[in-house]
Amino acid sequence: MRLGVLDVGSNTVHLLVVDAHPGARPLPAYSHKAELRLAELLDEAGAINDAGVERLEATVHEALQVAEDKGVEEVLPFATSAIREATNGEEVLRRIARETGVELRVLSGEDEARLTFLAARRWLGWSSGRLLVLDIGGGSLEIAYGLDEEPDAAVSLPLGAGRLTSSGLPGDPPESDDVRALRRRVRAEIARVVSEFSRYGTPDHVVGTSKTFKQLARIAGAARSAEGLYVQRELTRKKLEEWVPRLAGMSALERAALPGVSEGRSRQLLAGALVAEAAMDLFGVETLDICPWALREGVILRRLDHLPAPTP
Repeated sequence: MRLGVLDVGSNTVHLLVVDAHPGARPLPAYSHKAELRLAELLDEAGAINDAGVERLEATVHEALQVAEDKGVEEVLPFATSAIREATNGEEVLRRIARETGVELRVLSGEDEARLTFLAARRWLGWSSGRLLVLDIGGGSLEIAYGLDEEPDAAVSLPLGAGRLTSSGLPGDPPESDDVRALRRRVRAEIARVVSEFSRYGTPDHVVGTSKTFKQLARIAGAARSAEGLYVQRELTRKKLEEWVPRLAGMSALERAALPGVSEGRSRQLLAGALVAEAAMDLFGVETLDICPWALREGVILRRLDHLPAPTP
């Protein structure tokens, strides 16, 4: 069947169309994205402003039209931290349902971590052993660890690259005092949860998912996305530590000129790098692999798990 996953995230609204059936890997057929950066469209009370809600409604309408044009049989719509944590989130959900017919399922932070872990486990397979998964989104950081398809530990922290940029790095380029303050804040937040994971032992394999990790790996020398999903890509802490001060001294425009960095994400890249560096350091990770599957694929795989198996 042809499925569409509609992901209303903190940075983008992304419709991923896949051809899928139980027992087979989902095959991407089409991708449609719109950058809204909802995490940056909050008023002083923490509510998504009127312009943001109107843009979201129009974008969902557009995504539904694309899904129809591409022959999608079922759309799996969900939302993450931007709507989950907005003070008017329930009101926004009701409006979207009323005006578009789409009832967005709001995932908890732990749901995000668990579904992302499932996607990474299926991509890497059982041979990856004890798996630690790090995912940096626009609004939150998800961390999950386990030996099976369900992680033994899964947490979500309010350390997304978009959120931190808006609240902690107002300058372009940012002030050095702001960078240091954000670095301290990020490390203190991650340090609080390290013990929840360390009691399970050292992971056999560590992976990073999300656009932030992909861009950091690319500027550190990893292969281009055009070379395909199956090319191994990695990010070392040593290379990342070399890049953090360089990114801190750049403007958003200068970062956008780096290989693999999009203009829409360039302003957030430093905050994402600070989170990645802190997580790798505090968890004792020297090298992590980049996993091409993440939350959207996890949602698809969970849906396929609930479909009846094909008749032999």
